[in-house]
Amino acid sequence: MTTKGFTEVDANAAQQLLASPERPILIDVREQNEWDAGYLHGATHAPKGTISFAIANIAPDKSAPILLYCAGGVRSAAAAETLAGLGYTNLRSMAGGIKGWSEAGLPVVETTTLTPEQKSRYSRHLLLPGVGAEGQAKLLDARVLLVGAGGLGAPAALYLAAAGVGHLRIIDFDVVEASNLQRQVIHTTERVGMPKVESAAVQIRALNPDVQVEPINGALTVDNVASLLDGVDVVIDGTDTFEARYALNDAAVKLGIPVVHAGVFRFEGQLTVLAPGRGPCYRCLHPTPPPPEMAPGCGVAGVLGVLPGAIGVLQATEALKLLLGIGEPLIGRLLLWDALEGSFTELTVQRDPHCAACGSAATAKGVQS
Repeated sequence: MTTKGFTEVDANAAQQLLASPERPILIDVREQNEWDAGYLHGATHAPKGTISFAIANIAPDKSAPILLYCAGGVRSAAAAETLAGLGYTNLRSMAGGIKGWSEAGLPVVETTTLTPEQKSRYSRHLLLPGVGAEGQAKLLDARVLLVGAGGLGAPAALYLAAAGVGHLRIIDFDVVEASNLQRQVIHTTERVGMPKVESAAVQIRALNPDVQVEPINGALTVDNVASLLDGVDVVIDGTDTFEARYALNDAAVKLGIPVVHAGVFRFEGQLTVLAPGRGPCYRCLHPTPPPPEMAPGCGVAGVLGVLPGAIGVLQATEALKLLLGIGEPLIGRLLLWDALEGSFTELTVQRDPHCAACGSAATAKGVQS
């Protein structure tokens, strides 16, 4: 039934809409205590009293299809009428609400219980389409390996911890030096001389007690890489040697674990996501390491202090997208940033069918079964 600028649909029609290619934006307009008792998969929570100012972030396009629901259908109809008055043109309200949905035998998501402290800490995540309480629970259950607690690993670790990624395994063999502090913001002057992984753990625990930190003081090698990847969902590659990079790549390919790879040089940075089976691996891009003089470290070439910070935060962003299953990760795409010019360039990169790691006749050590 169409009325006052929107259409009412029953639970079965709503389910068909949600399963269609033109899936509408699903909005739950109930109060927080009702949401906490259960909600529909993929819904964004925006109580009726907030819908008029929340909608601009949820649905910037006023012609986008929107489906609203409440407990019984009254509040969602009122919310749809409000949105119609704001110029939204493709509105539906679910008659019977979540009660009618449940009575039709359709599934309701049981809300993962977040503590009051977690609801406050992650409140901005809970407002986001694609995240919400369900996504935050995914992050709290996620496990990320950070290879390196230096220029790239430092900002990535801080932002993953702030986001509530529940378990961070960090490996690095180095100690904090004064020269690190120009860019490695996870460390402090007082912790110069401390192993980097221990220094990082101190800062992460101070930032977010929800996060379990597993510091490993050592180097990633072909002998320990499989154990380091055990149980991990995503890897942040902050390696600074080609030997470690290839060892990580080959094991990740074998285990099917995505790696968010990045590198920095002076005023330039690059970033890509290496997802086994979905795009190229590191050996596809670099079959063999370049001569040492072609890839000097920052101790020789130098690096602008903010550069690894920016690239490391982008790595954390890609990791969160992978963990949440949202957006378009940089798979098969290499993002280049020239900080001096303030320009970004994106290159398409493809799998090499003859790659020694992920090709049809993989021969790299660590890839063989």
